[in-house]
Amino acid sequence: MTLKKGKLYIVATPIGNLDDLTYRAVQVLKSADLVAAEDTRHTRGLLARYGIQARLVSVHEHNEHRVRNRLVRILNEGESVALVSDAGTPLISDPGFGLVNAASDNGIEVIPVPGPSAVICALSISGLATDRFGFYGFLPRNRSSRQTFLGTLLGEHGTLVFYESCHRIVEALEDFAGIFPAGRKLVIAREMTKRHETIVRTVVGEALERVLEDPNMRKGEFVLLVEGEGGKRRPDQLSTEHVEILELLLEECSVKKSSEVVSRITGVRRKLVYSAALEISRRKS
Repeated sequence: MTLKKGKLYIVATPIGNLDDLTYRAVQVLKSADLVAAEDTRHTRGLLARYGIQARLVSVHEHNEHRVRNRLVRILNEGESVALVSDAGTPLISDPGFGLVNAASDNGIEVIPVPGPSAVICALSISGLATDRFGFYGFLPRNRSSRQTFLGTLLGEHGTLVFYESCHRIVEALEDFAGIFPAGRKLVIAREMTKRHETIVRTVVGEALERVLEDPNMRKGEFVLLVEGEGGKRRPDQLSTEHVEILELLLEECSVKKSSEVVSRITGVRRKLVYSAALEISRRKS
C-alpha cells in the first residue's frame, strides 16, 4: 500500500482483542514514515503482533503541545504520519486534538482509518436507544462536581454514555442512584472485547448492588450507558389525538410555532410534525 505523502492518518487500534485491527490499519501502519503513539511501549507490542517495524514517537497528554509543531514540520516536509492511541479511536478521550487542529490549520490533509471504539461497541449491544446518544467521556473525579454534572444530564432524551475506571466505579454508581430515577435502564460494559468481557443490563436502583456482590465487577475498564429521559425511541408518527392538537394550534398559531409545540409535547421529530402541519394547512386553504 502506498500512502499519500504529507498526510496525517488517524488510525483506530483494538480496544482489547488484537485480532480487531483492520486490514487497512495494518497496511497504513506498515507504510507510514512515522507512527505517533500515546505509549510507544504499548504500540510496539501491537506492531510486533503484526510484524510491523516502524519509527515511533511518543505523543501523549503531557507532551502533545511540545511535539505537535515537530510533527507538523515533518508532515510539511512530505512524510506520512499515523497517529494511534493505546486503544480504540484516537481523540476519543485520548490525546491528538492539538495535533489534528495544528495539521488542519497548516493545510495538511487528515485521513481517518476507522475501526474499534469502546463507545460504539458498547452502544451497539446495550439494547438502549441508538438513534440519539451523547458521549461524555470520563466523569469528574470530584464527587460534588460529578453530581452537579450528572444533574445537568437528567432531562436528556438520548442515551448517556460514559467511561469510568475501576477505581471510581462504585462512587459513580452511587451518584447515578442519587441523580437518576431508580427504574432507568443502565448497562455496565466491562473489559470490552477482552477475555473477561462482561455485560450487565440492569437499572439505576440495582446497579450498585450488582457491582458490590461480585469483586470482578470492580476490576478493569468500564463503559456505562444510562437510558435517556423517556427511554423509548422517539415516536415516528403522530397519533390521531396529536393531529387534533396540531389542528387546534394551527387555528391560532403559525405552522412553525404549532410544529414546535406539538413536537415538544409528543416527542415526534419536528420535521415530521412540520410536514403534517403543512399538509393540514394546505387542505384547509
